[in-house]
Parts: sequence; C-alpha cells; structure tokens
Amino acid sequence: MESSLKNSLLSPLLTGLLALVFGFLGAATWSYSGLADNRTRAYMLDNPSILQDVAEALQAEQSRERLAQAGDDLYAPFPGAVMGNPEGSKVLVEFSDYNCGFCEASLADVQQLVASDPDLKVVLRELPLLSASSEDAARMALAAAMQGKYLEFHEKMFELGASSPATIEAAAREVGLDMDRARADAASDAVSVELARNFDMARSLGFTGTPAFIAGTTPFAGAVGFERLKAALEESGANPGA
Repeated sequence: MESSLKNSLLSPLLTGLLALVFGFLGAATWSYSGLADNRTRAYMLDNPSILQDVAEALQAEQSRERLAQAGDDLYAPFPGAVMGNPEGSKVLVEFSDYNCGFCEASLADVQQLVASDPDLKVVLRELPLLSASSEDAARMALAAAMQGKYLEFHEKMFELGASSPATIEAAAREVGLDMDRARADAASDAVSVELARNFDMARSLGFTGTPAFIAGTTPFAGAVGFERLKAALEESGANPGA
C-alpha cells in the first residue's frame, strides 16, 4: 500500500519536473537552458534518479506547508483517544480504519514505539474509509473514549478481526462499556463532528488511505514500520503541537 500510494503521488510530479529539471540543469551546469541541449539530455539519461530526488524534495516541501496550515488542531486528540503519555512532548498522529489490514499490522509498531519512549503521545484519529461498518466501529471507539476505555476497545477491535455489528458489540462488551450510554454517544453530534474533522484533516494533508501517520512533523502514507517512525520522531524532537 505504501509503495502504490507513494508512486501515485510522485508520478504527476515526475512528469511536471522533467521539463523543469532539463532546463534547470542546462542553465546551472553548462549555462544553457531548454530541452534541446544534448548535454542536459545525456546527463539526465545517465542520472535518472535525480528526477525522483527532486520530486521527493518537492513533495516533502508541500507536506511541510500542509502541516503548517493544519496547525495545532492536528495534534489535539479527541478526549481519551490517546495511547502512551497524554502529556508527552513527542507526538505521533495516526489515521486508522478498523477494516484496514495494514492498520492492524501497524498496531504492533505503535505499541513498540510507546513502550520504547515514555515521552511519546500517540493521537489516534478515526478515518473510516472502507465500509459502513468501519464508521460504526469508529463511532463506538470514540464512544469508548468518552468512557475512558478507548485503548482497550481499539486493541480489542483489531484482535477480533474485521468490523461487523457482531464484533463491534463483542468488543464493547468485553472492555466493559456501559452499552446504553455508548450507543447514545456513538450517535452524538460530538462524534459526528470529530469524524468530519478527521476527514477534513486527512484530505488537507493529501492522505487518501490508511494507515497514515504524522511522526513529529514528518508525514507517512502507509504501513512504514517501527524504524522509520522512530527515526522521524527522534529527528523532529519535541512537537510544536504538543
């Protein structure tokens, strides 16, 4: 998933950058410009990876701009929808869907990050993209947060497998939710507003699937693994939204 998302984002950039880089290298390296310069063409044919490098640099710059526009709200969790240290100065944001196999696979990575860093706060953002049952599970998860049992429900849902009315009910009961209250909270305006907010944030950040992460100030689309998330968190240090 990570590779396909990355390629889909980079392909349009590569197309647009081809002419730009040809012209730039011609002007900067040989004091010529334009696609007709044979030496520029030869250089690019010998070094095709430079297009990928420039595209990734441009994508990173665009991501930084999007994060700046999102502001501190991105790092402010729905009350109770947090893993790790709620007061931590390092912040990992995760957009997740309970029917997403890559999200389930990433849970162990996030748990390992929390276990390895007592200063880490993980902000969980429900992004139910895959089905109606994804939204039902997301709503119940936020209802669980309102009873102080978000993390238990979150982990139990992935343990039970793909979400369905039966697995959602089972997870809620197993973690000890007040079911009447949970059903009312799941249908509440507060939960509806939070889901709409998460969709708006994901769209503004260019995320089109789950899982998606902001590790400190570095965005990642897809299940990128423990090491990449850990390195990004260490590089960013304390998060400005923390």
